[in-house]
Amino acid sequence: MFMQETEFIWHGGKLIPWKEATVHVMTHALHYGSSVFEGIRVYDTNEGPTYLCLQPHLKRFYDSARIYRMTMPFGQEELTRICHEVIRANGLKSAYVRPLAFRGYGPMTVFGNSDPVEVTVAAFPWGAYLGEEALENGVDVGVSSWTRVAPNTLPTMAKAGGNYLSSQLITMEAHRHGYTEGIGLDASGHLSEGAGENIFVVRDGVLYTPPITAAILPGITRGIAMDLARRLGYQIREESLPRELLYVADEVFMTGTATEIAAIRSVDGLPVGSGKRGVITEQLQNAFFGLFDGSTEDTEGWLEKVEIYG
Repeated sequence: MFMQETEFIWHGGKLIPWKEATVHVMTHALHYGSSVFEGIRVYDTNEGPTYLCLQPHLKRFYDSARIYRMTMPFGQEELTRICHEVIRANGLKSAYVRPLAFRGYGPMTVFGNSDPVEVTVAAFPWGAYLGEEALENGVDVGVSSWTRVAPNTLPTMAKAGGNYLSSQLITMEAHRHGYTEGIGLDASGHLSEGAGENIFVVRDGVLYTPPITAAILPGITRGIAMDLARRLGYQIREESLPRELLYVADEVFMTGTATEIAAIRSVDGLPVGSGKRGVITEQLQNAFFGLFDGSTEDTEGWLEKVEIYG
């Protein structure tokens, strides 16, 4: 998917032109994968550009850094100001925002504890990650032969750059087989998640989703979807799920900041339900996007209007 460049990126302690945001080729993160990041959406609402769950995302960002013992150069309040400033400086009404922290240029050791921790925040326009058709028509997915990381190997609660090597393998295999996305199983052979999305399975009106012990990233949008589903009166079960549940499901959908809420129309060539978006998936999508036009009440404080700082 083509990335639309914007004018400024916050890098090295200040806003600089997009093309000047570079690092040295001997940067620790390039060699050892020592980076953590977030993806955050800004929506164009009646109140102006508005972040969705900015603080939960930033909290996870700092949690990820803590897991990898990366000492951040400033706190969450300062990063909040920076995230708002990046939107303002680029004149964006809606955007995908990418805060990134990484071990920079310094001594070439695996730990990298002597390397400086650098922070970058970029913002750019970005549509639905799995394509606009995923919202209504759904997409085709396949279960990957690649297994997600086992417990006590890599911490999947951290949104770390190195974890996405697994995601790349899953996506590359899916594309080779003609699918839009892949689904990974955990080390026990149970459902885990997509390459960059959490997964939900609907069966007899109940929503099932893998627990955080299934090598998943605890998604922010996953949590929103669960809350909205409960508001709509649906029961949700977080439990270990067998692969074959995908083949007998009434509906399957994926969630993620980039993905939002995307319908799955087939798994491994088998149509899901009627082979198109299901009723519950559509209800959740309407409730989710209703947050941005006011038709769904924000009772949890998920929305944070972009402010202008002097």
